[in-house]
Amino acid sequence: MVESRDHVLDRSLVRIRDLAGRPRGTGFAADHRGTLITSHEAVDGLPQLILDAPGPGERSRVVTADAITALPALNLALIRTEGLGVEPLPVTVRDGVHSGTYVRIAADHWREARVLGAATVTYTATDRFHLLDGVTELAIGTAGREALRPGGGAAGGPVLDAETGAVVAVLGTALHSGRGDAGFAVPLRRTGEGPLSDLLTRNEATVSAYGPDLNLAAVLELTATSLAQDGPAGALPSPLPRASGPGTPAGPVERAEVARELAAFGDSPAAVLGLVGESGSGRTTQLAALAGHRARGGSPAPTLWLRGADLLGTDASVADAVGRALDRAARIVAAARAPLPTERTDLTPERVARLAHAHGRPLLLLLDGPEEIPPALADRLPEWTEQTAQWLRGTGARLVVACREAYWETAGACFPADLLHTPVTAPAGPDGVTGHLPPCLPLGGLTPAEAHEARARHGIPDGALVDAAARHPLTLRLLSEVRAALPDAAGHPPLDRDDVLAAHLDLMCLRIAVRLAAENGLRGTAVRRLAAKVSGQVHEAARRSLGPGELAPAAFEELFPRGPAPARLGGGTGWAAAVLTEGLLVPVGSGYRFAHEEVADWVQGTHLDLDEALRVLVHRRHTPGGPRPPQPVPHHRVGPVVHALLLLARQHGTRRLAVRLEELLCALDTDPHCWWASRLLAGALLRVADATPYLRVLRLLAERIVVWQQCDLPVPTGFGPGFWTVLHLSDADRCDLLGRLVLADGAPRDTRGGARRPSRYLDAVARLLTADPAAVQRHLTRWFDDERPLPAAPHATVATAAQALLHTHRARALDDLTDTLAGCAHPRAEELLAVLAEEEPSALCRAVARWAHDDRPALRTQALAHGLRTAPRARTEADRELLCQAALALLDRPADTALHGGALALLVRDPHTRARHLPRALRHFAAGDRHLPPSALTPALTTHPEAVLAAIGACLRRDTAGGRGSGGDSGTGSGTGIGEALRALGEAATPALARRVAVVVREAVTRHPEGAGPVAAYVDQRLDDDPAARSVLFPLVAGLLDGDDAGRGVEGGGVGDRAHDGRERLRRALAGVLATPGAPASRPLRRELLDFLLAHEDTPAVLDAVLRAAASTAEEDLRGLVHRVGLLLVRTPDGAALFDRSLLELGRNVPGFAARVACWLTDAPRDWAVVVGPGARRTIENTAGIPVPV
Repeated sequence: MVESRDHVLDRSLVRIRDLAGRPRGTGFAADHRGTLITSHEAVDGLPQLILDAPGPGERSRVVTADAITALPALNLALIRTEGLGVEPLPVTVRDGVHSGTYVRIAADHWREARVLGAATVTYTATDRFHLLDGVTELAIGTAGREALRPGGGAAGGPVLDAETGAVVAVLGTALHSGRGDAGFAVPLRRTGEGPLSDLLTRNEATVSAYGPDLNLAAVLELTATSLAQDGPAGALPSPLPRASGPGTPAGPVERAEVARELAAFGDSPAAVLGLVGESGSGRTTQLAALAGHRARGGSPAPTLWLRGADLLGTDASVADAVGRALDRAARIVAAARAPLPTERTDLTPERVARLAHAHGRPLLLLLDGPEEIPPALADRLPEWTEQTAQWLRGTGARLVVACREAYWETAGACFPADLLHTPVTAPAGPDGVTGHLPPCLPLGGLTPAEAHEARARHGIPDGALVDAAARHPLTLRLLSEVRAALPDAAGHPPLDRDDVLAAHLDLMCLRIAVRLAAENGLRGTAVRRLAAKVSGQVHEAARRSLGPGELAPAAFEELFPRGPAPARLGGGTGWAAAVLTEGLLVPVGSGYRFAHEEVADWVQGTHLDLDEALRVLVHRRHTPGGPRPPQPVPHHRVGPVVHALLLLARQHGTRRLAVRLEELLCALDTDPHCWWASRLLAGALLRVADATPYLRVLRLLAERIVVWQQCDLPVPTGFGPGFWTVLHLSDADRCDLLGRLVLADGAPRDTRGGARRPSRYLDAVARLLTADPAAVQRHLTRWFDDERPLPAAPHATVATAAQALLHTHRARALDDLTDTLAGCAHPRAEELLAVLAEEEPSALCRAVARWAHDDRPALRTQALAHGLRTAPRARTEADRELLCQAALALLDRPADTALHGGALALLVRDPHTRARHLPRALRHFAAGDRHLPPSALTPALTTHPEAVLAAIGACLRRDTAGGRGSGGDSGTGSGTGIGEALRALGEAATPALARRVAVVVREAVTRHPEGAGPVAAYVDQRLDDDPAARSVLFPLVAGLLDGDDAGRGVEGGGVGDRAHDGRERLRRALAGVLATPGAPASRPLRRELLDFLLAHEDTPAVLDAVLRAAASTAEEDLRGLVHRVGLLLVRTPDGAALFDRSLLELGRNVPGFAARVACWLTDAPRDWAVVVGPGARRTIENTAGIPVPV
């Protein structure tokens, strides 16, 4: 054994010679790149070296000085080599070795020595002396001392720990101290950064050592061995390329979102991740992909694969299972490494995990199928979980639990919340489906893109599966196996998951029968009969494993004999081997189970007594609030019951299943905490290929959820928003159900403390709208009639929520949204289109262009209405061009005469088409077309002012009682029309046109005095909104004020009186506006215009309007304004009397005004003597209670 071990160690040594062939020393490989470690004295002063590697046909290489890294201060050197093919030796990870430790040295041949301690020695190099501290002193026999003589070739040889086989030092023959009977070796230690430290780090990660020198490479070797033994195919990267061709299993499709979340877990401080999915969702596949990813690359990380069946009922924590897995792997490694030492006595899970964590590559435990844990451990699950959490905290290890939802619901809640990883996204399933679970990574079906790639890999054409099964990973895999076994797999109708499971089971039974027939010499019809017998035995195995899900060894031996089979099975041998070889059943723990959970649930469901199961699991009576009776089966065995329910629909029709589902809903109404009722109801509804026959049940469930929520009653878990989004329903039915459920949404909660934001049904609708906006938009418009208030936001209703959703998520299908809203013909749709006209004018322009060319009159009417609304906001030339094209399309339709006026308005707005179409537009305007208001012509003011002003003036001067147009709209000649005309003209007027506009409006008010109020209101608003536009406002308002009745000519009869009244009313109205302070920014311009008014006005009624408007203000210059108005009024007796009357009325009606006037009269009696009469003075004195000088 020693010789064999020495022979293995020799394969790591390299002899060093100079070019003359003289031996200079020995080196040994320290990494797989061929880097050698040797003594500096072996290379000192040599420009070139010859390296001889052992083995058949000795390999020699000549290296130059540039391949040598000299470390004379340590008496070490590193040599880079290529092609020598030597095996590296591990280097100790300890700081040193104790005195008395036995070591093995390579001096002439392998011999034993003993460590005496540390010494200080002198190394004499060719250039200088070096003092070395902490050098290992060795006790060696006479023959060994002779081998260590300088020039004997031992320099640079490794010193190995006899127990672990790790290199602890490098021999030196040129090291001297006071004692000459000892040997010396330089220990290998990391000395900060540098080539030696990098090499030792690389050695620790790639060359295995065990026992006290256990290193990262050994941990990686152990975990890789365990993964190869216990993990599935694909858990370790294969050194060979994947085979391809017909019949070759296709590799799994990478699930990008899942991979990102698994990577995020690796970077997070969390220690536990739940990978939760139904059977067949690919949990094991994702674990294998994660393990393979960690094993690849330049920094592989240790991963251990555990199954629930690997746990024992006596385990205190997961550490016990880890210890057993490491022990199994260590025995395999020890056998493979023999005769090299592999010490296993100190190989504890804690040591392995802490070592991995110290190197920044934490140990990851992959626990697959934890539902298979023994019943004794399941009863102690909280205690086991608590101890596991403590072990993970203490060692830095990580744990991924791949399980079903039912298991994680209990197990995940047992872990401390701070240990659980909360995914940022929920890749394959909305968070509503698993929203009632502790934080986890839900694993549902493949995304559409992933499913398409998977079908392509498996050779499954699109349309071969119904939509409900087309994204299920296991279904795709099983169907590919079935299709590969068929001579002609084309031409079948779309299959569902049940069809695929049945075909797969038949195929497996046939393969087992073929294997048995080959072994027992059967052919033809006998093989088919044998396949039927195999099928019968498989179904019997399913029936016997119904409860625990596992087939006992005795039952397996009875059903599938290892020796001769009984006559009822046709005799023969090899049943057990055939079943296990084909992989229909696999050993697990002490028993056997079906290889695929989905297949097991499906075939077991066919043998379940559904009535009895529902009676025991759901309909058993118990006292409310009292303890619940123990369940006969664990929750994770819900699968066979769900499949038994689905079997009702397949065998007896959907009505039978609907009745059962309503019974489950009634059970939930009685007891919302009934776990089995909620999970069976949700599981069956999610699994049916088409949930439309069960809409009555779904509507009842939605109504009950709303009632439970609004009455603050417990709501059964499992029916969150995600449940409704993954049901196999049409978009119309889904949106209808969600429209009922939004009333169950609660108010948003504060999640700043780290709590998870609860899912809302409104959020689920938003996700659907984001995923497929064109399909969902039209269904959301059906919510517009629902005015029920939302409890979460009482100011909002279901209808306004639909508006908000459509508006918020409009970007992805904006054109579809405009078309949907236009076809809706609802006031809510019109409101949203009005908003879009402001925020998305380009989209509305495109829509108007489409609608204008549509054959439906209603859409062409919409095109005109929204074209006129959008035109003022069209920003680009392309938008304006679209509107012009729409207008021209409307004009080209003689049947749309009523729309021609609006079309002309659009064309007049565009400067490129204005000149051609303005005359026709003016004729329509003169004819009273309601689609051509004055604002439609004002864009032409800058290019055709005479024609536009003449047309608007003519209409404003028209004295018609009914107004413009046919219908009840206010006419342009009415007061409202004059105000609108002034507003339109004022907004478009330039300084040069301002007075001309004022003349037109003033003449209109002359004929229609009722227009004075709207005109004044516009002036007031314009002064406040845009006081900076003085160049337009001053001439405009001045022009309105400029109205000398004497200079207007003589108008006969009542017409002249009406004109005089109109002009005076206009000035009175404007006086009231200008005398008020308005907005602070508008006050200078108001004062300037008021000065203009007072400088040109002598009509008492207008001056009185100024006085009355100013009296109610608290302006500082009120005294001067009142005095100035008084001076203007007292020029005539009527004016003086009016001034006195107004002062008295204001003193009585305006609080504080009389006191202010009294103070003015007292402070400056002479100034006011000519303005205020004696009677008025006495009345003011009595009213104010202040003496006033007479």
